[in-house]
Amino acid sequence: MGKKKSDASHASGTIALNKKARHDYFIEDRFEAGLALKGWEVKSLRAGGVQLTEAYILVKDNEAWLFGVHIRPLLSASTHITPDPTRTRKLLLHRRELDRLIGAVERKGYTLIPLSLYWKHGLAKLEVALARGKQSHDKRAAEKERDWQREKQRLLRKR
Repeated sequence: MGKKKSDASHASGTIALNKKARHDYFIEDRFEAGLALKGWEVKSLRAGGVQLTEAYILVKDNEAWLFGVHIRPLLSASTHITPDPTRTRKLLLHRRELDRLIGAVERKGYTLIPLSLYWKHGLAKLEVALARGKQSHDKRAAEKERDWQREKQRLLRKR
């Protein structure tokens, strides 16, 4: 009997990470969403041609949409299609999750940001975070805390 893998450990199938998101936002809650992709986009994801840094998520007409993700078209793509690298993509979420996200964004002032894009059972999944923006003094405090933890680890190793 094998051990079950935890949901948080999808590092082996990671396609892209949004490292800037953890620096700019307090992450409150995370959701896993599917993506409505075209064939050339899936091939490009397998080749690693995606960028999440300027991506954001908006909720319109009770649906979640992903904006600003740049998926680089392959050079060997078909000639009868014209690939749009930054097109708007629909996020696939359960109705209950979507209602919860809509409530948090509209009433509580949260924002939705993509954290990572990864493969799960052969399907592309997006980790979506419900987040609150950081002020500049919050960023400085987080950096100071991170430096202190690093220094503490160095001191413990020297002993």
